[in-house]
Amino acid sequence: MTRKHSKLTVSLIAVILGVLVGCLILMITGRNPLNIFIALIRSLTGFSINNPARGVNIMYPLNWLLSSMPIILTGLSVAFAYRTGMFNIGGEGQYIAGALACATVALLVDLPPVVHTIACILAGAIAGALWAFLPGFLKAFRNINEVVICVMMNYIALYFNDWFVRSFLPIDPLTLARTENFPETVSLGNLGFGTASQFNWGVVFAIIGVLIFWFVMEKTTFGYSLRATGFNSEGSRYAGMKNRRNTVLSMMIAGAFTGVAGAIVIIGNYGYGRIFTTFDNFGFDGIAVALVGGSTAFGVLAAGLLFGLMAASETQFQILGIPSEISDLIQAAIVFFVAIQYGIKLILDFVDKKRINKKVKEVA
Repeated sequence: MTRKHSKLTVSLIAVILGVLVGCLILMITGRNPLNIFIALIRSLTGFSINNPARGVNIMYPLNWLLSSMPIILTGLSVAFAYRTGMFNIGGEGQYIAGALACATVALLVDLPPVVHTIACILAGAIAGALWAFLPGFLKAFRNINEVVICVMMNYIALYFNDWFVRSFLPIDPLTLARTENFPETVSLGNLGFGTASQFNWGVVFAIIGVLIFWFVMEKTTFGYSLRATGFNSEGSRYAGMKNRRNTVLSMMIAGAFTGVAGAIVIIGNYGYGRIFTTFDNFGFDGIAVALVGGSTAFGVLAAGLLFGLMAASETQFQILGIPSEISDLIQAAIVFFVAIQYGIKLILDFVDKKRINKKVKEVA
C-alpha cells in the first residue's frame, strides 16, 4: 500500500521540473543553463558566484522581497476564494480599485502621518472588497458564473480608474499621465538600508495577510463554514450553514487582500496615482501562486516568494545573456506540472510500490 503524497511534495517536484524545463530550453538554444542558477542565487542572496570579488549586495534580496509582496497578497486572494468554492479571476480589477481608492484618500483627505498611510491602506482594502461584492452577490443569488463577471469587472476597473483620475484628482502638469505626488504624510518608509531598493514597510501588510488567512481559515468556526461551503455546498446548506452569505463574504475578503496589494504598490513603488494603460498582471500571477501553494496560507507565502524571485531575477537573466522571458517560461512550466499533479502522484506511488515490493522480496 503506497502512502499519500502531500501537496507540498508535488509542488516541490513541479518547481524542480519547471526549472529543468528552463535549463533544457537554454541548452537547445546554445546558452549555458547554469546561468539560471547564478542569476537566481544573485537575486536570492545578493552574492555573485561568477564574480565573488563584488561581495554581497543586499539590494538584490530586498528587491526580491519587494517583488513578492503584491504577489503574495493576490495569491492569498485567489486561494481564499478557491477554498470556499469560488474562482477569483477578478484580481486585476480589485487591485486597480484598491490603488484608486488609496490615491483618492492620499490626495483628497488631510490626515497626520502614519494615520494617513493606514487610512489609505484601509481604503484600498475596502475598495477591493466592494469591487468583489458584485461577482459574489450574483453567484450567490443568481447563480451567474463569477469568472464571466470578474473578467468584465477587470476592464471596467481599468477604464473607470482612468476616467476618475483625470476627472477628480490633481494631475501632474509636467506629464499629464499621472497625478501629483502624494503628500509626505503618506509613506511606507524605505527599508533599502542605503541601497537603491524601494523595499518598504508594506512587507508588514503581506505578513499580516498571511496570518489573517491562516487564522480565519484554520482556527475559526467562520473559516470552517467557508471551507464547508466550498467542499460541499449542498451538504453545508443542509447542515444549516448560510451558503449565500458565505459566498458573498468570501469574495469580499478575497477582494480586500488584492485591494491592499494595490495600495501598497501605489504608495511604496510609485508615490502617485496612476493612469493604467494596461494591467500589471499581479491578479493573474496570484492565480498561479494559489495553485502552486495549494491554496494554504504558508503554501501561498512560499509560492509567492518563488514567483517574486523569478520576477526579480529577470534583470540578472538579461545581464547573463538569457532572455527575460525564460522567467515566464519557468513559471508556466511549474504551473503546468502542478496542474497535472495527479500524474505526478501516480508516478510517485508507482516508485513507492516498487520500493516496497523490493523490500518484501529481500525479507522473504
